[in-house]
Amino acid sequence: MKPDLPIVGIPELFGSMVFGEEAMRERLPKDIYDSLQRTIRDGRELDITVANAVAAAMKDWAIEKGATHFTHWFQPMTGITAEKHDSFITPSNDGKILMEFSGKELIKGEPDASSFPSGGLRATFEARGYTAWDPTSYAFIKDDSLCIPTAFYSYGGEVLDKKTPLLRSMETISTQALRILKLFGIDDVKRVNVTVGPEQEYFLIDKEVWRKRRDLVLTGRTLFGAKPPKGQELEDHYFGAIKPRVMAFMQELNLELWKLGIYAKTEHNEAAPAQHELAPVYCWANNATDHNQLTMELMKKVADRHGLACLMHEKPFEGINGSGKHDNWSLMTGTGINLLDPGKKPQDNKRFLLFLCAVVEAVDKNQDLLRVSVSSAGNDHRLGANEAPPAIVSMFLGGELTGILEAIECGGKYDKCRPGDMDTGVNVLPNLKKDTTDRNRTSPLAFTGNKFEFRMPGAPMSVADPNTVMNTIVADVLAGYADRLENAGDFDAELDAIMRKAVKEHKRIIFNGNSYAAEWVTEAEKRGLLNLHTAADAIPYLTDQKNIDLFARHRIFTESELRSRCEIMLDSYCKMLFIEAQTMLEIAKRDILPAVNAYTRKLSETAAAKKEIGILTHDDCCVVLCDKLSKLANRIYKATGELENAAADAPNGDLKNRAVYYRDAVLPAMNTLRDAADEAEILTDRAFWPMPNYSDALFSV
Repeated sequence: MKPDLPIVGIPELFGSMVFGEEAMRERLPKDIYDSLQRTIRDGRELDITVANAVAAAMKDWAIEKGATHFTHWFQPMTGITAEKHDSFITPSNDGKILMEFSGKELIKGEPDASSFPSGGLRATFEARGYTAWDPTSYAFIKDDSLCIPTAFYSYGGEVLDKKTPLLRSMETISTQALRILKLFGIDDVKRVNVTVGPEQEYFLIDKEVWRKRRDLVLTGRTLFGAKPPKGQELEDHYFGAIKPRVMAFMQELNLELWKLGIYAKTEHNEAAPAQHELAPVYCWANNATDHNQLTMELMKKVADRHGLACLMHEKPFEGINGSGKHDNWSLMTGTGINLLDPGKKPQDNKRFLLFLCAVVEAVDKNQDLLRVSVSSAGNDHRLGANEAPPAIVSMFLGGELTGILEAIECGGKYDKCRPGDMDTGVNVLPNLKKDTTDRNRTSPLAFTGNKFEFRMPGAPMSVADPNTVMNTIVADVLAGYADRLENAGDFDAELDAIMRKAVKEHKRIIFNGNSYAAEWVTEAEKRGLLNLHTAADAIPYLTDQKNIDLFARHRIFTESELRSRCEIMLDSYCKMLFIEAQTMLEIAKRDILPAVNAYTRKLSETAAAKKEIGILTHDDCCVVLCDKLSKLANRIYKATGELENAAADAPNGDLKNRAVYYRDAVLPAMNTLRDAADEAEILTDRAFWPMPNYSDALFSV
């Protein structure tokens, strides 16, 4: 069903539910507006009188839009958002109410922090936590509540959210990039912003099919399911015509996103059946993070209104492409200069080349951190599965930039011509300008014209984590470059020496070939690159001493905050596999085994009837199928017992050991049970099988 289009046009609709620039200019006195802008632009402390004026204007605006409550909207370590709603009402002396909202309520909130993951930063009984307004992210209205983006802290001041480290890392990289720009004679830039555009992949299936799959409901992925006769082999879904039901969903989703000032731009079918993608226009990293969290939430809500289920798991269907979130990262000055734009002659653009070398060096030195930032039990099923980059971190730069860096290393000059136009061979078609780099979809981190596309994050992940890491590691390298250049006697000679050293020592991270190829694994090992197959392998690297020192040096995390995050990630990994194991056991015991036995009994009864009338042969299909299914039922029963024992024997105590145990003992037992059950599904009458199959799910819309 096509949604009702708004009476107003799209430009008028866009941002209509956001207390943004237009609303602030209209409702705030000029001095208050200017003071707030200085806070946003320069990071100055917000005066309480300014906060009171902003709160009053924000409340009046929100009430006019139909809001009755306000909430501090924050992003705890669960990876999703959190909110506690309070109404605007305040009792008056005459027994009636006033609608009030103060600057104090705007700036600071006090949610209960006891039930959020803290990784040991606070005891369970220490319930108090604080939220602090982030004025760089605009307030918005959702579900008749004024939502105020905030950071989240424990009673002791430790960071309990994903936004605060991101904001700190944005400040850090801005500071170090400004040092570099000043050395190039650029003095008019006051801030360098990290711009991010997260492309979101997702699946849509019929809601009734979803309800009948307890594995999808409880874990987000199918724990059982035989391969369907048709998947994505014909490559007919990718960029194909969008089905009416899906298009209606996308149209309503766009309207809801545009109301919230989210730059939803591109939508299309993805490679797998029932898979789709939405891509926004780039904006500041903290705004992009907020927008992406809202996008995922709204996708599920809008899907529900259309009788659909939106699946965000990295790998909801075995043997079918999973879903990622491609994080497009770049640096933009406040004056509009993209610092990763090569220009027409990149070989002569030393400012660009220095920033490029900084990214190359940062990624090579911190492969472990980038891998950690995308680690989860779900993403382990996707990375390296021929629709996502492998777990080995590498960079794609393309032939031209790689050639320029090789020339820098050997002290020569790159003098090859840039790619020209491509002749289409058709008179009515224009010749196409050829880009200097391809879009290598097998590369974890690919340079794509004027930005880096980090393709490793999984679909449900917050982009705060990989961007916090990317900002910090690049800032750290830029700081070292600035130290050397600020003390250089000969700036140009020192600049060349820095870039030459960076290329020579860190070129191993550059790989322009097929990262899916088996040969690359061998080559990467020769180069000394890390190959951290699973989250259990990767997450412990977070607390290596070099990483503790790095984040402490730039005041992104204290050591205790970093260790808490490591503990939270390992604990989440173990809990997810525990939930999946228990879900498999329940489905196998209560649904699959009874179904297989019931069908076997039906076959046995049919065979007995045939024998009675004298038409049963030794190779009768009922006899053969009965034998096969009996053996499979025994395999399922045995595998169920083995999984039950494996899950029960998981060690307590050290989370690293526990995660390794789940990886090495529980997960293989889950796979053994699945193999037997999936084989039984193919042989069992559909009328007996207890859940919709893959074809039902993938082609249900």
